Amino acid sequence: MAHKVTILDIARLAKVSTTTVSRVLHNKPDVDPATRERILRIVEEQGFVPSITAAGLAAGRNPLISVLVPALTWPLIPELLLSVASVVESTSYEMVLYSISSSNHERDCGKIIDRILATRLTAGLLAVFPGQSSQHLTRLRRQGFPVVLIDDQSPPPEGIPWIGADNRRGAYEATRHLIELGHRRIAHIQGPLKYCVSHERYQGYCDALQEAGLEVDPSLVLEGDFMPAGGQRCALALLSRPISERPTAIFAASDYMAYGVIAAAETLGLRIPQDLALVGFDDNPASAHVRPSLTTVRQPVHAMGEQAIKLLLEIIEQEQMPRRRRQSMPATAEEPPHEAPRLVLPTSLVTRESCGALQRHPSALLPEI
Repeated sequence: MAHKVTILDIARLAKVSTTTVSRVLHNKPDVDPATRERILRIVEEQGFVPSITAAGLAAGRNPLISVLVPALTWPLIPELLLSVASVVESTSYEMVLYSISSSNHERDCGKIIDRILATRLTAGLLAVFPGQSSQHLTRLRRQGFPVVLIDDQSPPPEGIPWIGADNRRGAYEATRHLIELGHRRIAHIQGPLKYCVSHERYQGYCDALQEAGLEVDPSLVLEGDFMPAGGQRCALALLSRPISERPTAIFAASDYMAYGVIAAAETLGLRIPQDLALVGFDDNPASAHVRPSLTTVRQPVHAMGEQAIKLLLEIIEQEQMPRRRRQSMPATAEEPPHEAPRLVLPTSLVTRESCGALQRHPSALLPEI
């Protein structure tokens, strides 16, 4: 097997130190132009490809960051990754992307955590929507590995910094908007009840009804699956009732389920928003382009990604502080351990055609409040 050229070989051939070679490879100043030219010529002749991990470890720091996401086809994941990448690009770090399959979520997450612990390839992990698999992340944190979590599916593990959206407030504002338009029979299609986010959005729905003096009617609340098929199934059940029992508005806990409501209404010959007002949650890119365009609650996806990766980088830099500096600190200077940050970012209501805000709904018979 041919000998793999290393930075040490380049330094020996160029008759300089490995530090000088590293400075040239990283385009640092203060290297003699003739020396720089000689090193670059040898690098090209030897076909040397620098190892980003080796270079980082030689400098006392790891230059890679893990980002763990569910399937890349999930809503909001592309936008979130773009916000993360835009921050990472402005630093000396690189991203390593891990994806968990939907069919073997628990197994895949466990394998990835085992690989990270075994190789120590990266300096930290940003985990996006790991759901119940987030409990695996405690193994990383217990061993001093920096982890930040973006999630709304299960309670965040103790000791792990967490960032999420204010789902309860967003659902409250969506429901209150429908009430202000004159609706009283407002149905809610929940997400799967195994997820925290489903309960938070249901609580926001209840908050708005109770504030308006309206009772929560359990018959108007059905469990969906966050997907169009689930939204369509629930909407068909709600809208097939006699007119006196049928809701005049539906708040769906995801835009995907709202798309299913639109399909169900079309099947039954009902018009949105004339016969049925509709509000979703998420503000997927397609929601502005469906017909009618969907009123929805926008999650602060860009801000969540940006703040999460900045928080992770801050933690990494703190934990990669030279050991001698930490050891030189007097005992009295050490601060007590802090609780892991919990950041809840605000959502916003995006009003479009599907709620009928620009026209009075004919079946909302009671006066506005």
